[in-house]
Amino acid sequence: MMKRAITIAIILGAFIGAGAGFSFADEFRVTKVYDGDTVRAETSELVIYISLLGIDAPEVSCVPERQAQPFAKEATDLLRRLVLNKIVVVKGYGTLPYPDKDIIGVLYRGDKNINLEMVKQGFAEVQRRRLPRGFNVTPYLKAEKEAKEKGRGMWSLGDAYISPWEWRRRHGGY
Repeated sequence: MMKRAITIAIILGAFIGAGAGFSFADEFRVTKVYDGDTVRAETSELVIYISLLGIDAPEVSCVPERQAQPFAKEATDLLRRLVLNKIVVVKGYGTLPYPDKDIIGVLYRGDKNINLEMVKQGFAEVQRRRLPRGFNVTPYLKAEKEAKEKGRGMWSLGDAYISPWEWRRRHGGY
């Protein structure tokens, strides 16, 4: 019954869209970390792919000829340490408008917001566009400002830092 309820919530999210303020929350075990802002999570009945809402982490390379963005490995490693093989609560805000229809969501372990933790530690910047209604970006902006000021993670690059969206633009997407 729970699988059906989650599946219905996900389908409704796809139709309602992230901009409509739709959300759901449920517990999952993270079974794979793809990069600093994308994971696969499962229950005994359901597998979902989650794009972490509110953040954009340095780009890994899925193609051997392409160079990964600086700090991509460190961002991926941090997210693995935080969530891999652990139970998380996923608060979903709909789906991405791409063919794979990843869930857009915030991960929590206990009372720790994992998305926010990635920003605090300097391994993700704040996503500023296309945020769903009901998502409070203010703590993320505050955490990013502090991480920049303290030169944490990718912010240690100073003026050489390139945002992930600019990296994708320059390197033909990822």
